Amino acid sequence: MSVVVASRRAAPLVAAAGVFLLMASHAQAQWWKRAPVDFEECADAAEKAANKTEKTAQLADCNAKFAGRRKPGGGYSYYDFLQDRTFDIAGPNPTPEEQKKIDESYTAYLAKQRRSNEAAQATARQQREQQEQQVQQLQQVALRTEAERVPMPVERPKVQQAVGQRKGAPCTKGSFSCEWPRLSESLNELKKLFNPAPSKPAKKG
Repeated sequence: MSVVVASRRAAPLVAAAGVFLLMASHAQAQWWKRAPVDFEECADAAEKAANKTEKTAQLADCNAKFAGRRKPGGGYSYYDFLQDRTFDIAGPNPTPEEQKKIDESYTAYLAKQRRSNEAAQATARQQREQQEQQVQQLQQVALRTEAERVPMPVERPKVQQAVGQRKGAPCTKGSFSCEWPRLSESLNELKKLFNPAPSKPAKKG
């Protein structure tokens, strides 16, 4: 009888212990699902989602919670798309010190990009100025070549008027051959004034 009584008394204790262990394991499983340690564990849990919509939403949540990605050899890496560069980090997310180094690297990256852009603009401006100078030189050469092709106008030679040449013919102004006809006419007119021609006697009827 004593053995039976003892076993009856022990049965509730064993049952209570079993229930406690089941509840503890269930709680541990629920906690594990709610708190993955990095992106990879979170993504593995998202793969078990009921449908595609829920899976996409859970993956987006994983991406927002964990910036780092697990490396094959251990540790994590963080990819900064603004710099197109990967940084090694200790945990699934950058620490404040690691984030500060990433930000400093990004500032240096921006300064380098600005210098590169300024150098490219200066080179383009220099090339444009050289092209403009070459165009101006070609235009000047073309103008000189065109001027050499067009002959300069030559003055027509003046023809001297010979003695006895017809009246109105061109002659050199001031030359004797040109002035003599006019002088001769003037002399004839003077002779007529001083030596008038005798009038003819009227005929008698």
